[in-house]
Amino acid sequence: MVLQFFRTSRARSRSEPPEAKASAAAPVIAFQGAGRVAWSARDTSTLTRVGFLGNPVAFRCVKLIAEAAAAVPVVVQDADRRFDVHPVIDLLAAPNPGQSGAALFECFYGHLLLSGDGYLEAAGEVAAGGPRELYVLRSDRMKVVPGADGWPVAYEYAAGGAKHVFDMRAERVPVLHVKAFHPQDDHYGLSPLAAAASAIDVHNSASTWSKALLDNAARPSGAIVYRGVDGQGQLAADQYARLVEEIESHHQGARNAGRPMLLEGGLDWKPMGFSPSDMEFHRTKEAAARDIALAFGVPPMLLGLPGDNTYANYSEAHRAFYRLTVLPLVSKTLAAISGWLPGYYGVRFQVKVDFDNVPALAEERAALWARVGGAGFLSDGEKRALLGLPKLREE
Repeated sequence: MVLQFFRTSRARSRSEPPEAKASAAAPVIAFQGAGRVAWSARDTSTLTRVGFLGNPVAFRCVKLIAEAAAAVPVVVQDADRRFDVHPVIDLLAAPNPGQSGAALFECFYGHLLLSGDGYLEAAGEVAAGGPRELYVLRSDRMKVVPGADGWPVAYEYAAGGAKHVFDMRAERVPVLHVKAFHPQDDHYGLSPLAAAASAIDVHNSASTWSKALLDNAARPSGAIVYRGVDGQGQLAADQYARLVEEIESHHQGARNAGRPMLLEGGLDWKPMGFSPSDMEFHRTKEAAARDIALAFGVPPMLLGLPGDNTYANYSEAHRAFYRLTVLPLVSKTLAAISGWLPGYYGVRFQVKVDFDNVPALAEERAALWARVGGAGFLSDGEKRALLGLPKLREE
């Protein structure tokens, strides 16, 4: 019985024509949902282009930190004395023929903030054994070469189609690598620019939206309504094309802002007002700007962002900026240099921040000196240690 059913069905399928739907459009069902968010890439080159080159807030944050950090005065000292004359002082003041010390460190801190990694190269040697010059290597060109144990054994620098390998197993390490903390990467640091990438995209999109609004005469779009004398609401093809061409050439763009529109018979302009979300759009841009400043550790008050009441005045914000952002960055870098350069000279010394000559800390240091100086229960050696000074040299 079952076999006979299949034979009958197969015969019917061969003899009857296939069924076809009467309408080609009727069975089509369209589903539409919200578009996916488009974020920029997170590689160093894209972040630098989108964040630093294309965003004024991130640009100002990087410049503000790098310039302030490069201007912090430093001293060279050992356990017994603070040097007035030292080869490292001369090296840091004039690191190479093309840069001053401030320019070198501004470049170094800039790369450290943009990529999370900063590289210094020691080039040449003088008679005393120290390097003759220092150079900043671009972090986007540097590649870590890990060894069998995972630690870097070399750095590969690619530029102009050529590659140079720095051997890190040499007695005198040619490259200093300072990196920001990254919990998921053993060899490269995490940039503040990467942490602020989402806020940068929002801020850039808000700027693009504002630019498009200006190009549209700084007003929301509207609709031209046509009502013919015969009650029909449809233009002829040539009328429609002429109207579109006239609007594009005479009424769109910033150069046509405020230009009156002459509508012929049957045409009426119906402006569309801003929605509440459009009216609040500028607040979204301000919030994104504050998030960018937060990622870099720059008080929004220093960037001129409105609505910041975190600090009582500009002076407090400036002092907090140095205490929480600039000085930790400089101290970390100088500590790395203090562990790197002495290997060239064969003697131990430290390169440290000269806190007494940082203008932003003048009031704090004066109060500290007064408080320590008035502590009669402390010896002179203990007072010097609290102030970060070397021990007194015995005559």
